[in-house]
Amino acid sequence: MKLQNIKIVMVGTTHPGNIGAAARAMNNMCLSHLTLVDPQCPIGETAYARASGANAILDNRETCSGLAQAIADCNLAVATSARRRSLPWPELNPQELADKLISMDDSGRVALVFGREHSGLLNEEIQLCNQMVCIPTNPEFSSLNLASAIQVLCYEIFNRQYDAPLPVKEPDAHDLPAPSSEVEGYFEHLQQILLSSGYLDPDQPGMIMQRLRRLYLRSELTRNEINILRGMLTAIEKQKH
Repeated sequence: MKLQNIKIVMVGTTHPGNIGAAARAMNNMCLSHLTLVDPQCPIGETAYARASGANAILDNRETCSGLAQAIADCNLAVATSARRRSLPWPELNPQELADKLISMDDSGRVALVFGREHSGLLNEEIQLCNQMVCIPTNPEFSSLNLASAIQVLCYEIFNRQYDAPLPVKEPDAHDLPAPSSEVEGYFEHLQQILLSSGYLDPDQPGMIMQRLRRLYLRSELTRNEINILRGMLTAIEKQKH
């Protein structure tokens, strides 16, 4: 896939130096699309100083209020995390991630999502992503600097692209993974049907929906598949009336 179709998404970043250092790391590896979700610091002199000349990335940054908005146009969203979660999410290492991204079609769009410096991503934010990537580190000192983590993944992707085979043909657009906004629309529709049918407890729908999210997100639903699933739900709704 094209490197310009990969966006680095930084959620709730608290230090402008980390944003500048991330822009520098991206520029080193030919990535240019930076998205900030609810940044908790100004993007000023400190950020530009740490960017060391990668000013265009900061100048052209996108800012969003929430992660769902930031990844709405992406076919694949990958969360980064240094810790295991109570509900395991499909997991890749950096090399597997690079292989996966480079093998995607050039029209695909990907978000690599990085959390807050001190607390990472919330469980709710990880559940918006298809998969999770963990960078192997010393188990007794596993916390990576935010910009360093971005540098590692950008390097793996940049390094891998030179060995990637050329695509044989252009796939049908409807056979590409569906963008996050369409997948979220399906989950909202599904929860509505499951609640109205009595299958979900309206006071505690969370755990079942989390497990359903994990099931569907790891399969990377295409637009065709989303259309089929939404059609099934619509047919069920009609039968009830």
